[in-house]
Formats: sequence, C-alpha cells, structure tokens
Amino acid sequence: MSEFFVVVPFHNEERGMQATLDALAAQSDRAFSLVLVDNASTDGSALVAERFARGGALRSVLVVREPQKGTGAAADTGFRAAIARGASIIARTDADCIPHPDWVKHIKRAMGDDGMEFVAGKIKPRTDEGVDLRAGRWILPTMIWVAENFGRIHRRGPQFKYPYFMAAGNNLAITASLYERCGGFPRTAIEHEHEDRVLSETARTLTTRAAVLPEAIVYNSVRRVRAYGYLNTLRWYRNHGYRPAVVDVR
Repeated sequence: MSEFFVVVPFHNEERGMQATLDALAAQSDRAFSLVLVDNASTDGSALVAERFARGGALRSVLVVREPQKGTGAAADTGFRAAIARGASIIARTDADCIPHPDWVKHIKRAMGDDGMEFVAGKIKPRTDEGVDLRAGRWILPTMIWVAENFGRIHRRGPQFKYPYFMAAGNNLAITASLYERCGGFPRTAIEHEHEDRVLSETARTLTTRAAVLPEAIVYNSVRRVRAYGYLNTLRWYRNHGYRPAVVDVR
C-alpha cells in the first residue's frame, strides 16, 4: 500500500480532541502516519497533540503549526507536510469528529485496490455531546439531502468529469498527485470560503476516478446545530447565508 497519511487540523480543541485522537488510535488498520496541525490555538490543545505524539499509539505522529488562522490554511499546511514526507494518499478529518473504527480501512480499499483519486465518506451526527437529537432525527438527514441536491442542480456543466457529490472536509481523501494538480486547499478562513468545496469542485474538472464511500463513516460534532439552530446551520453550510457572531463554536 502506498504511503497513507491522515491530517487533522485543530484550533482550541483542548476539551474535545482527545476523543478524535483515541478514535484514530483505535482504527482497525493503523498502518498510517498522522499529521496534527495546530492552527493558532490559544488553549492547551497543542499540549494534547504533543502528548499523543509522544505516546506511541501510532507509528508516526507529526505536530506542525500554522499561524495563519483558517481551516483552508491549516489543512493545506498539513497536506503539504504529509506530501513532503512521502505521502501518496492523504485523508482528512477534523478535531471535533470521531472516525468509525474501519474508516481508514475503507478509504485504503477505495484509493488503493479500486484506484480512486478522490473519495468522500458519509457523515453522521455524534451522540456523545449531551445534545438531545430526538427532535432533529429527520431534520439532520434532510439538511444533508437538501445540500446535496442543491449542488447537483446548481453545480453542473461541461467542465465537470463526474456528477456533483458532497465532500466535507472532515471526511475526504485524495491522492497527493491530484491534490497538487488541484492547487491544494485555498488558504482561507472558513467564514470566507468553504475550502473543502473549492477542492472537490476543482477535482471534478481533473479526474473521473472519484466516488462516495457510504461505508467510510465519520461522526460529526453537532455543536453548530446547537449554537445556530437547524435552519441557520443549513444556511451557513450552503452559501454562508447565515453569518454568526461567533464562527468558532466551542
């Protein structure tokens, strides 16, 4: 298998990122290297990352720093650090997410055995954050369905080599070669541009070897839903139609 890396950017995740790190250490396939990107944190999350790196739970853990705050800048720094260390395939999740134990295994199969250059997994809500999701049992899947179908209708044209699918930054993987051909993540802040959308839309113009992996599951934090409400969360992710006073919800 080609050199496989996972990149996790983080900003002020001291209270929660250990759960993400534990989930990565508990992967059924642990033959990967991990890059943790400290994105201008002002709390103790860098200490959490460094302690994990020293713990030996994974074969290789690198902690790098990106002082330019922004999800795009941090992710790009992490991906380029991985490529500089020999990565040929890079997956990304976020520091408030819990990858399923077989997440790496399924991405490796698609990228290695099936020859994909770009894949996006499935996102499910976390249930361990003390938020009662019973009222939103059908709202969250509906939000994702609306976002996906909006993209299929409005993001099509002769420049694209495959139909639109939603590729969230907390659950995607790409070959190093395609990442560089795409120009990488735009080095932006999330409130200015959704860097995952820019990367995935560029990939659509460059390859046909892309797929959705429903079996590659990441459990996503619901703290934005708790802070913004369902409708405003949908507006935020669709086109920044909602502008919250606080973007970094903790």
